Amino acid sequence: MGLARKYQICVEQTPYYHVVSRCVRRAFLCGDDHASGRSFEHRRKWVVERMKYLAKLFSIDICAYAVMSNHFHIVLKVNNNADWSDKRVLMT
Repeated sequence: MGLARKYQICVEQTPYYHVVSRCVRRAFLCGDDHASGRSFEHRRKWVVERMKYLAKLFSIDICAYAVMSNHFHIVLKVNNNADWSDKRVLMT
């Protein structure tokens, strides 16, 4: 059985995390789907732009990333946001 995230992640010990997300059922995130002949390459730019936007929003640094045809990898560094005021959290 899996553990809750609050038990898996300890930013004090290590702020760096490797995250992987993949598509299911032979779906394509980007690249050329040889079975259907369709190209999903335009999505690669969308994924990268969204990662950068979310990194700013959640105070996370992206150390490295790779966007593949059916999955992506991101190495993240979680920044310390303990000094954020309630107003800053609401405005973000």
